[in-house]
Amino acid sequence: QVQLVESGGGLVQAGDSLRLSCAVSGRTSSDYTMGWFRQAVGKEREFVAGVSRRAGRTAYADSVKGRFTISRDNAKNTVYLQMRSLNSEDTAVYYCAARSGVLITTTNYDYWGQGTQVTISS
Repeated sequence: QVQLVESGGGLVQAGDSLRLSCAVSGRTSSDYTMGWFRQAVGKEREFVAGVSRRAGRTAYADSVKGRFTISRDNAKNTVYLQMRSLNSEDTAVYYCAARSGVLITTTNYDYWGQGTQVTISS
């Protein structure tokens, strides 16, 4: 069983940066494709960014391209989401997810964290 724990969320101002972390335990993180998703109030959960097992491939939602960067440190079993130029549209609960298969942009992931709240004040 894989456990995912997100951290790094909080309240920041528009234009600020924030880095989220996802600690993976129970299995070696390099066994999994990792993704970040977010869910705003009243909206469906949406894909934000994903990275393949050995970071050879990444994918981003159009809304975050050029502002967010996903990375992973398999030696530390940790995945990161660096977020820059944040705006109010980025306000949401951010979830880390893992799957055994290839990188995809739908919510068909096997394991999910509890989420961390990110709030952007304008």
